[in-house]
Amino acid sequence: ITVVATGYSSTVDQTDDTPFHTASGAKVYDGIVAANFLAFKTRIKIPEFFGDKIFIVEDRMNSRYDNRVPLRLDIWFSSRSLAKKFGLQKTEIIILP
Repeated sequence: ITVVATGYSSTVDQTDDTPFHTASGAKVYDGIVAANFLAFKTRIKIPEFFGDKIFIVEDRMNSRYDNRVPLRLDIWFSSRSLAKKFGLQKTEIIILP
């Protein structure tokens, strides 16, 4: 699936007033993604940028990204600078069984 991927980190201006907890209730960790078009716990790969690393959908994006084409997902980074460095990328994802 082709998506537009962006980065985010745990700051109130990028999330909500609980920036270290995801919409699913999990504490943030390396490997979390936010996506409105996939169910919580869906496992994906983003091979172009992360090889065989597996990401898990644990968070949601702002509702303005619902039903948007191209589909969007947000990758959690441990710092704002890393998220900004990743920027906005058009890429392919693989949804795992």
